[in-house]
Amino acid sequence: VQLQASGGGLVQAGGSLRLSCTASGALLSGYALAWFRQAPGKQRELVASIVSGRITTYKDSVKGRFTISRDDAKNTLSLQMDSLKPEDTAVYFCNTLTISWRWGQGTQVTVSS
Repeated sequence: VQLQASGGGLVQAGGSLRLSCTASGALLSGYALAWFRQAPGKQRELVASIVSGRITTYKDSVKGRFTISRDDAKNTLSLQMDSLKPEDTAVYFCNTLTISWRWGQGTQVTVSS
């Protein structure tokens, strides 16, 4: 399974980005999925998760600003990020919530102040 995250970029504080994730070689349906991020010098952390019943959870610092969603018909996972802050700067990765697959390269999100 190859995971491909995309949609990152450079944005000013207060701006928005929408990340997408596709998986080659696997169907995302039936899995609890998640977005993770890793900032320079820090450990990778869970940002948001979604299960097949559309139940979502979020890291406290992104609640109300980030929205995770999935489209099983298109085999994609998304993360809408609004009101971005410099502390959101990181490489963002997608995977199952239990980290079933090898990590992809991720997508860089840089938020300038």
